[in-house]
Amino acid sequence: MPRFIVERSFEPPLTKEELAATEELMAPCLDLYDVTWLRSYWSTDRKRMICEYEARDSESVRNVQREAGANFERVWTADLIV
Repeated sequence: MPRFIVERSFEPPLTKEELAATEELMAPCLDLYDVTWLRSYWSTDRKRMICEYEARDSESVRNVQREAGANFERVWTADLIV
């Protein structure tokens, strides 16, 4: 299944509580659109985040973000370099 990267920016910096609330809203959306979260990287200043997902297409990933009310800048297809 294709991999997708979601880029996020936060101003002011995102709190752990805000992140937990978004994750809770996102969980049912992931199932609904058959999207699998793989991992996320959060900058130490909590102003940037990169999230990796598996999904059949980018629109499914965007739909998850929108329905969960998750802030995001862009979604793009990625290949894993090993």
